[in-house]
Amino acid sequence: MLVISRFRYDDALADSARTQLSGCLDQLGARPGFVRGSVGRALDDPALWVLHTEWENVGSYRRALSSYEIKVAVAPLLSAAIDEPSAYEVIVGEGATEPNDARPRSL
Repeated sequence: MLVISRFRYDDALADSARTQLSGCLDQLGARPGFVRGSVGRALDDPALWVLHTEWENVGSYRRALSSYEIKVAVAPLLSAAIDEPSAYEVIVGEGATEPNDARPRSL
């Protein structure tokens, strides 16, 4: 599974963004189930940054988020991400799986 978290930083905070997101990636990268990740910035909008991570499965990602170290060091930064869906299942390409059934969790 992959996780895409987008952030907006003013131009004056570009160095801070790079440092914060790099630290976040390092912390997440130390968790079991982490596959790979990167930090990027939009070419057409340099105030828009992205933290991309890939995980063996959704359970690994959720366990990483529930660890004490991540709650302290990473969760405050992730809470500043743009409010939009961030977790995706891979359905085409390397690591692809059959899509989950799209159905409501309760009626």
